[in-house]
Amino acid sequence: MNESLQVIRLLQEGRQAIQEALPGLMEGSSRITQSVNVPGLIPHKVKELIAVGIAVGIRCQPCIVHHVKEALDRGATADEIMEACSIAIAMGGGPSIAYTSYVVQALKDFKAWKKEEDKGGSQDAV
Repeated sequence: MNESLQVIRLLQEGRQAIQEALPGLMEGSSRITQSVNVPGLIPHKVKELIAVGIAVGIRCQPCIVHHVKEALDRGATADEIMEACSIAIAMGGGPSIAYTSYVVQALKDFKAWKKEEDKGGSQDAV
């Protein structure tokens, strides 16, 4: 199992354990998430791209993996995700560059990274 899938599994197991230990807290958290994810003026894909940028900016590796997967599931391309990261990098500098490396790894793990293949190289060349 690749690293990103391990992070997704860890998040799922952690949420279940937290739900058992702190059900009221998790219900409140779920209501917030549900209210943000209702259809509105901003498409869900764009909301996930924003979340990727925020995750990079706040340096949350599990959040990065989760929101990269959600963005891909909502139809975002690797290029769109990387552009979202460029905003985080512009605002956050060097640390955001470092955390964008987790975005690249998640894109590779989820088979969405095609940069080296386009140049005729191996995906492992980075």
